[in-house]
Amino acid sequence: MDKENLLRLVDSLHRDKEIAKEVVFQGIEAALITAAKKHFRSQEAVSIQIDRKTGEIVAMEGDRKIDPSELGRITAQTAKQVIIQKIREAERDVIFEDFCKRKGVIVSGKVQRFEGATMIVNLGKTEGVLQKSEQTANEHYTIGERVRAVILDVKKVGTRVKITLSRTHPDFVRKLFELEVPEIAENTIEIKALAREAGQRSKIAVASSDENVDCVGACVGMRGSRIKNIVDELNGEKIDIIRWSEEPELLLPNALKPAEVSGIILSPENRTATIVVPNDQLSLAIGKRGQNVRLASRLTEWNIDIITDAEFEKRQKADDLELAEVADANNVSTNDLSGKNVAATNSEYNDNVESKS
Repeated sequence: MDKENLLRLVDSLHRDKEIAKEVVFQGIEAALITAAKKHFRSQEAVSIQIDRKTGEIVAMEGDRKIDPSELGRITAQTAKQVIIQKIREAERDVIFEDFCKRKGVIVSGKVQRFEGATMIVNLGKTEGVLQKSEQTANEHYTIGERVRAVILDVKKVGTRVKITLSRTHPDFVRKLFELEVPEIAENTIEIKALAREAGQRSKIAVASSDENVDCVGACVGMRGSRIKNIVDELNGEKIDIIRWSEEPELLLPNALKPAEVSGIILSPENRTATIVVPNDQLSLAIGKRGQNVRLASRLTEWNIDIITDAEFEKRQKADDLELAEVADANNVSTNDLSGKNVAATNSEYNDNVESKS
């Protein structure tokens, strides 16, 4: 290969594969050294340097200068194979570094093929893997169809880069909100917590750093335009947007919406909350197969037990009866024994909520 062709090859690889020129030069030098050692079978050290500006090859075997033409056709083939391998490794490293920086970001690609239930997605420079466990049950794609997913993991596997994608991870919903709601991208609104059962329902708690910006309204958008785009991308998955609060007395009722709450009993030592709801709100608070209370518990990081007003009154009567029996046995008043806060009545709960909000 003459000097000009060598420089053109390096420049072409640099532009087409986005591989640094120095990496290409080093790869060619390493390939030529490997080939020269096999050809000469000499004990002398072999060194080869390529001038980065002129493309001239300077080869030395010990103190003897080698004419590159001495390497012969077989040596050239060996060098070619090593060069191809080095270029593939360099290309892999470039792709790896690029996608490592994009971990947790949403990417778009076309469905290229299926390997069993695993979807292979063409991401341009490389392929992404969308395993069955990272696909929602109600989604079905065909070859050539465009799909969006979040990059979950990036790792080197041999000469390839394996990019694991996900549409079920909670971060997929989080990133969709960042794309659709400018206030989140600008950090005016913060997503404080998120719980998701992919394909069915998500709960997201948001807070605003600007009192003039309604965090829930901004996420919903004018006439629901923003949330509609997100729900469409998730194929109809329901999303509850709630207002975040550091006070569990406010956060827990918000998390259980759309159910109404009439009272709360908190046990901070084991982060357990007993939520009192009207009798007709019990099924709504629990949700289908317990989904609503399960998501609320994960969102707030509180263990939640839901009871009705009737159950609460029954417990109160039982507690009062127990206190009365203990008082009689010890000859003291029930007021002396009821120092700990066993429960909040409906009126007490409403007064607390109004004062804190």
